[in-house]
Amino acid sequence: MLNIALIAHDGKKHDLIEFVVQQKSFFKNVRIIATGNTGSLIEHCELDVIKMKSGPMGGDSQIASLITEEQIDAVIFLIDPLDVYPHQVDVRMLLRICNLYNIPLATNISTARLLISAL
Repeated sequence: MLNIALIAHDGKKHDLIEFVVQQKSFFKNVRIIATGNTGSLIEHCELDVIKMKSGPMGGDSQIASLITEEQIDAVIFLIDPLDVYPHQVDVRMLLRICNLYNIPLATNISTARLLISAL
């Protein structure tokens, strides 16, 4: 079973939930790991979610740690390019870890669609 991490900045959470609902048949067949608030929203889609802490409380770092332990196969992280977040350092670290461990990473809906079609 594939392990997919789902993360979204506040301004992109609605987009991620809409995407998950559209692709629900795909997401029913993978293990979803998500940051806290995003995970709670995904649970409303009647999908099982393993929730980490919220992003500002270290959830991004927890997911990065799972990547280093080879427990994540892909990441969908919808980033809001028009906002600045206090945990921006953690966001950069997660992006670096994905590149370092060669983990596919989608940062917008278009690349998320391509990513799941390839999986």
